[in-house]
Amino acid sequence: MAVALTMARMKVSLLRHSLKGPMTSTGVLLGVLLAGWTLYLALTADPAVLAGAYAVWMLGWMLGPLFMGGGDESLRPEHFSLLGITSHRLAGGLLVAAFVGLAPLISLAASLGLVISGVRQGPAEALIAVVAIGLQLALFVLVSRVAVALLGLALRSRLGAVGAGLLNGAILGALCQIWVFLALFDQSGVPQLVWHLPSGWGLLAVNGEPGRLAALAVLDLVLLGAWAALLSRRSGAPRTSGRPRRAVTAGGPLGGVFAKELRTWTRDLVRNYQVIFSLSFGVCFGASPLLLGWDGMLPYAGPIFVVMAASLTSNLYGSDGTALWLTLLTPGASDVRGRQLAWLAAVGPAAAVVTVVTAAVAGGPWPLVLALLAAMLGGAAGLIPLVSVYGLVPGTDPHRRGGNPLRVSDDNGGLTGLAYLMLALVAASGVPAGFVALSYGWAGVPVGLATGLLCAWGLGRLAELRLRERGVELLQAMRTGRRVPMRTAGGLAQGVRPLPRTGHPPLAALCFLLGAIPLFPQGIVAGIFVANGVEGHSWFLATYLAPGLRWPAVGGMVLLGLILFGVAARQSASARRRGRALPRSRSA
Repeated sequence: MAVALTMARMKVSLLRHSLKGPMTSTGVLLGVLLAGWTLYLALTADPAVLAGAYAVWMLGWMLGPLFMGGGDESLRPEHFSLLGITSHRLAGGLLVAAFVGLAPLISLAASLGLVISGVRQGPAEALIAVVAIGLQLALFVLVSRVAVALLGLALRSRLGAVGAGLLNGAILGALCQIWVFLALFDQSGVPQLVWHLPSGWGLLAVNGEPGRLAALAVLDLVLLGAWAALLSRRSGAPRTSGRPRRAVTAGGPLGGVFAKELRTWTRDLVRNYQVIFSLSFGVCFGASPLLLGWDGMLPYAGPIFVVMAASLTSNLYGSDGTALWLTLLTPGASDVRGRQLAWLAAVGPAAAVVTVVTAAVAGGPWPLVLALLAAMLGGAAGLIPLVSVYGLVPGTDPHRRGGNPLRVSDDNGGLTGLAYLMLALVAASGVPAGFVALSYGWAGVPVGLATGLLCAWGLGRLAELRLRERGVELLQAMRTGRRVPMRTAGGLAQGVRPLPRTGHPPLAALCFLLGAIPLFPQGIVAGIFVANGVEGHSWFLATYLAPGLRWPAVGGMVLLGLILFGVAARQSASARRRGRALPRSRSA
């Protein structure tokens, strides 16, 4: 108990100094809205619907940390490795500390739906609901911790990284196409499914099966024991992957950077995981509608893979940590061009194979998918270094990632903002070629090649200029983890300006999150449905409208999404300009 209370106080102290920033406020707002929606279901909907809502909460706890940099690890197990605490006591203390935070508080508010359901049944059921709330919240937290621990363990070998990437990419791709799976179940099938998930056991106990509480308690104890066992295997020492290889040989600065970066793509297990995850996501996202006999999304698996891969690697320079000093001390090094070529070599062949195979299976449309693939590959190759140097998020050096390889940065809010921004920008880079392909057929392919080459060359040139002008400041940010200007005794160092903040103001963060909904599912995806004559599909608004209103609705949704992203970009730019405005020193 003393260990648990001490860790809880430590967590409170850490939260008191860290609960700041727009991503935190935006996440809290969305969480409160979801909790309110869950309580509304408890008041008005059938208990099976409430069980389905709690299943979504459990999936969010399980999958959210895997896609957001390893979750909250303010207190890391390796910090206590020298104190002689047994694994079970350490797991218990960390579990108590895990209940301290905004996410558990919001989930507790959502779990009050059990009390509402119990009160509607009677006093005894209300008391059972109080007990069920604690067990259900413990289930959510423990599932999250075990999932993160398992993935961290998997990322210590190449085979584990590949397997974890395949599994998690498939799960997220399926969740993004959840309407397909809902259509597969009839009205009686869905309740049976959600009742048998552990997230529904507390509600079953409230509705006349109190024995489910014992089963839920046993499951919590099993998960706690599994987490303790995983903590005992967690080590802060980094591990390398693969056998030693011969030295990199290349001719010239460009070849040297390309060979070094390509070697990194093959040996860094986090990058292996990111590429495999993106590939699995793209294939599963496009193939999921095949379960309903519709292959309209299948040909776009390749471009979707490119967009997701660009999103996950948007902080390319930040993920390398302080290795930037090698570039800054090498005269004439073509670092940006080498990284662009290596990224294309790592992603391009797989994207081309997936596109050709899926388009062949679905029978086209060949001009559109080839035009989108060429444009998005070039757009991603140009945007990744540009966004990485302009919106750099200081990351952890690869050899210091510790026991959780997913945690490549302590600023996960900044990484999330970059990922959303990259999703929108890469998708936008394919719009001109896609429009020409839809209007003129094969003419869109050369347009896609031209726009891709132009983006790769032009945006890469801008990134290279930025790196030369601000490289010292970027290195300072990655070395210290703080976005502060370098100073000398007389004030600011000559030629060094303060690094713009990568965090977004609350309005910008909210627009980034909400802009993706009208732009992608209600705009681009709904447009694909309309173009293929699909009607009345799930929550895609345009498919329910009259034929004359479908394309205007698609265009309006795309425009709304672009406007929201534009507002977010303008707010972020204003914040950067305010961050650059420092008072001049007296010596100046």
